Amino acid sequence: MAVVTLASAIFSLEAKEIVYGAIGLAGSLFGVAALFFLLDAPYVAVFQIAVYIGAVAVLILFTVMLVRQERWAKEVKPASGTTVAGAITGVAVVVALAFAVVDANLSRFDSVSNTATFVDIGKLISTGYAPVLEVLALVLAASIVGALALSKVDREGSG
Repeated sequence: MAVVTLASAIFSLEAKEIVYGAIGLAGSLFGVAALFFLLDAPYVAVFQIAVYIGAVAVLILFTVMLVRQERWAKEVKPASGTTVAGAITGVAVVVALAFAVVDANLSRFDSVSNTATFVDIGKLISTGYAPVLEVLALVLAASIVGALALSKVDREGSG
């Protein structure tokens, strides 16, 4: 998951188009959420997915696509190898997910009894996960400042 997170972050930084950069950002943020799941912090992981991927990355994508309609309106024929590479990647992802589901042995879980209340979640957030949530807030602030800086540089270059 660390490799996926870092590769997506590098792809996001090195992308020529800002839409691909936003997609790389979403992949990187999803990798961070997966790391939180591996660290047994499901609440923070779901928070990461809902807020950062569900709101920020999608908002960036929609904003960029609405502002730059002329670039995305014309259809471009893909390169010769990209269709085959995309199909192979899709099949590899489906096979990997199938192996993960089969290996998970979900039949050993009878039922999940969740007795956590909002007070329990609040205590958990304010004690154990407070530093993690503060780091997540700093990452969000840095991504917004970076998006503003990129939009300012892009507007100055096109004008």
